[in-house]
Amino acid sequence: MAMAMAQAIPSGRPAHGRVRVPPSKSITHRYLNLALLARRPLIVERPLLAEDTRLFLAALARCGWTVEERPEEEIGLAPPGGGGPYPPVEIFCGNAGTMLRFLIASLAALPGRWLLDGVARLRERPVGPLVEALRRLGAEVGYLGAPGRVPLEIAGATLGGGVTGLDAGESSQFLSALLMAGLAAPKPLTVEVTALTSAPYVEVTLAAARRCGGRIETLPAAGGTLRYRVIPGLQPPARLRVEGDASAACYPAAAAALTGGSVQLEGLTADSPQGDRRFLELLARMGAEVAWSGDEVAVRGGPLRAIEADLSAMPDQVPTLAALAPFARGTTRIRNVAHLRLKESDRLSAMATELRRLGAEVEEGADRLDVKGTWWQAPPPDDPVAVDAHGDHRIAMSLALVGLRRPGVLVESPQVVAKSYPAFWQDFLGLLG
Repeated sequence: MAMAMAQAIPSGRPAHGRVRVPPSKSITHRYLNLALLARRPLIVERPLLAEDTRLFLAALARCGWTVEERPEEEIGLAPPGGGGPYPPVEIFCGNAGTMLRFLIASLAALPGRWLLDGVARLRERPVGPLVEALRRLGAEVGYLGAPGRVPLEIAGATLGGGVTGLDAGESSQFLSALLMAGLAAPKPLTVEVTALTSAPYVEVTLAAARRCGGRIETLPAAGGTLRYRVIPGLQPPARLRVEGDASAACYPAAAAALTGGSVQLEGLTADSPQGDRRFLELLARMGAEVAWSGDEVAVRGGPLRAIEADLSAMPDQVPTLAALAPFARGTTRIRNVAHLRLKESDRLSAMATELRRLGAEVEEGADRLDVKGTWWQAPPPDDPVAVDAHGDHRIAMSLALVGLRRPGVLVESPQVVAKSYPAFWQDFLGLLG
């Protein structure tokens, strides 16, 4: 069924029910990338099948892999026969920043010639620090347009070992890409990291690499510089299962907290390396009840209070917290998130703009948002307002949350949620009866 041009959000209803959390986008990307590097058959159980991950599966097919989507919620992957070299292969990355950065490093380690490009927004997203780190290791990566941006041409099998420096202050994906590619390099490499944001995503990478037999050592820091050593070699098992997505779980959890409802979330892991699971701790600080039981978590809402939070390690949840803030007593202060301007949209500007359009009071700084609890006691306006998702799945899902308490909200281009959570609207509206 085709999605409407704008999705109306039912207001005034508590969120109740049970949601099976979709598979993790981050982990699915990493397993697909590690399969590519290992060049061994792999069955991925319960992968996320969304816009971004389907782009990665298409990239594997372009690289000669056999990709079989099976009805048992699994994907069968088989590498191409022969060892290359291959003619130039063009790979389209859409607006999948994670996929792009992983492939820049991985394809430098594999035989072939590769051309990477994407949509206009992807061409604005930085890759320069990763490219320079790869070049210091001998990789041949050339810009076909603006320096520091795609499109790129990569000469495969040019990645060597040794030592390289990296500034991952704009994206932890630069570091994750290097560490995984190093597992297919001809000799060990050491990465010295001078700046790092979204550090929990690196832990997700290390855990995925360990499951595939990879050896990545965290060395003692030297003068504030993080250091990692990668020993080449991968021995993935025949099967890998993807755990639930902590990032996606935040939306139904926030819906319960915001509306005074009660939601059970299935498929999460309490000790998962996914950093966004800590958003549940923020909900508890705001006044929600959060209770774990095995791989399920229950969230029950209540009156919300404002908090101050450094979300540098949890940038995907800045829009989610900003959506709750107008309904929390006090002023919510979100800090240290300048890198949020380099995502699928400028998420700081997008949330500030759309919340103001809805009547909230927001102050936007270079790396922060301050959102007043304007509607903690006073009723919000109820005039119809169509909000712009800015082509960004996380903006669309977060603005939907606002509509649970602010009447008259319509989310334009609701189909953008397909990037990471194709069943979002079904799950979200289902909680409202």
